[in-house]
Amino acid sequence: MWRWPVVQARKEAVNNAKGKVFSLHAKLITLAAQKWGNPDDNPTLASAIYDAKKAWVPNDNITRSIKKWTGEDASAEQIQEIIYEWYAAGWVALLVNCLTDNKNRTVANIRHIFSKYGGNLGESGSVSWMFEKKWVIFLDAEKYNYDDIELLALETDVEDVWLELWYIKITTSVENFHNTVLFLEKKALELHESKIDYIPTTEIELTENEKVLKLTKMLEAFDEDEDVNYVSSNEIIAPELQAEVDEFIEKHSFRT
Repeated sequence: MWRWPVVQARKEAVNNAKGKVFSLHAKLITLAAQKWGNPDDNPTLASAIYDAKKAWVPNDNITRSIKKWTGEDASAEQIQEIIYEWYAAGWVALLVNCLTDNKNRTVANIRHIFSKYGGNLGESGSVSWMFEKKWVIFLDAEKYNYDDIELLALETDVEDVWLELWYIKITTSVENFHNTVLFLEKKALELHESKIDYIPTTEIELTENEKVLKLTKMLEAFDEDEDVNYVSSNEIIAPELQAEVDEFIEKHSFRT
């Protein structure tokens, strides 16, 4: 009888996560379509549609998102992309990428999260210089061999390839992204995901439990916010320490 609140909470968390995924993909498509509504002539839009379909976003949602900026839905609110530069606990640098149709709401939410978990506002450019803007392509490491992908990468303008848990990550410049995707698809490789990300050039190690806890909770809060697309950060945390913090959070997550 007392199990229901926990199960219900987890179901709601899954549904909320799915809703955010659909919403963010819709915003990415709308943002890309603002530049040009034809995916054949707009590689950014083509990539956004591709990723949305991989995330099981319904076709009707995709079509509506494109119509918002092709003149067929003139009442649509404009989607803005905003990047906030902050420092988290331990002076970890954060770039928080948001997609929003209401800047005031987004600013208030982001400030609240940073304030709650000990963040500090950085001046414009104070954080971004520690990152490089890249396209990142993900392949399923269970489907493809890392060594084979690394050899293929030598045939195109890929900058780096590395294995990370369940995925093989490929980075390329913004300019070379479209040609890289076409090359990989011609090799019959199925892309798990592709996105713009900011790769840190300078990293900082966290060794204190309290700081790792604050950062982890902050990142969780960003993950739950409907306007946050992704967060780039430059922390290094020992796996054992992160596991200890994760265990603490899990024990205190679901209470009936």
